[in-house]
Amino acid sequence: MNKSVHSATMTASAHGAEADWLGLVQSGQLATWRDYFELLKPRVVSLVVFTGFCGLLVAPGSINPILAAVAILCIAVGAGAAGAFNMWYEADSDALMRRTANRPIPAGKIEKPEALAFAVTLAGASVVLMGLATNWVAASLLLASIFYYTHIYTVWLKRRTPQNIVIGGGAGAFPPVIGWAAVTGDVSLMPILLFAIIFLWTPPHFWALSLFVKGDYERAGIPMLPVVAGEAATRLQIWLYTWALVAASIAPWPLGLAGPVYGLMACGLGALFLLGAFRVWRSDDTKAAKHLFAYSVLYLFVLFGALVADCFLGRSL
Repeated sequence: MNKSVHSATMTASAHGAEADWLGLVQSGQLATWRDYFELLKPRVVSLVVFTGFCGLLVAPGSINPILAAVAILCIAVGAGAAGAFNMWYEADSDALMRRTANRPIPAGKIEKPEALAFAVTLAGASVVLMGLATNWVAASLLLASIFYYTHIYTVWLKRRTPQNIVIGGGAGAFPPVIGWAAVTGDVSLMPILLFAIIFLWTPPHFWALSLFVKGDYERAGIPMLPVVAGEAATRLQIWLYTWALVAASIAPWPLGLAGPVYGLMACGLGALFLLGAFRVWRSDDTKAAKHLFAYSVLYLFVLFGALVADCFLGRSL
């Protein structure tokens, strides 16, 4: 074969490979960066990052801004790694639920071994980088949060007990404690209260969701409270847990750990949460549950934002 023929053959092969690759991408058979990004559960991670950032901001002492940014990045990557592990482990049940059937693994865009390797790599990198950039207390807490979500909640609890959300709520409650520890190197009463707020917020938040996607959980065989105990019992539990949440959210004010800006906002936000929970308790309409679910996300953002505002106003006085 002469050089011109060989060159033409190589060029044709390259164009053919490129066409095959583009065809796979267009047909959805080849994963893109967006698919891997979706594995990280970005909507969940956004709330995790925000509460972790708030914990870092209200902690006493100071931290280099670059190291602070690295700490928040590690929290985000660690949370995303846990989300990717969750998608890897639950790919079979995700395929059965309309809400999750289009996730990258059940949709066939990412193979399970690739997703697991992706999750493990990110988890390890986030913990090591956190330890090197800040301190090993924060890194240990980050590791604990990843393990809690991946093994205690995802593997052990979720498919075994209707208390999965109650006990598993601890996984999402770690970020403000990690942020605090990144600055201080320790854990005190305030970050414990922030942990308690998110821990108690999780059941009414997710049970409100489960009321209007109950059919998905039934098809997947996941024993969420409405499936196992019924909707009436779930609505009552939402109402009761909301009282505990509101009490925990107000507690930093009378304990002298936060000022009136936070305290008054916590009271107002809590009153609205109680009103929404009461409507869920007394009504069979799923609209009330949908409204409470949406409000619960806003509630946590505004509550932690008020804590940061209160802290900086107090420091400036």
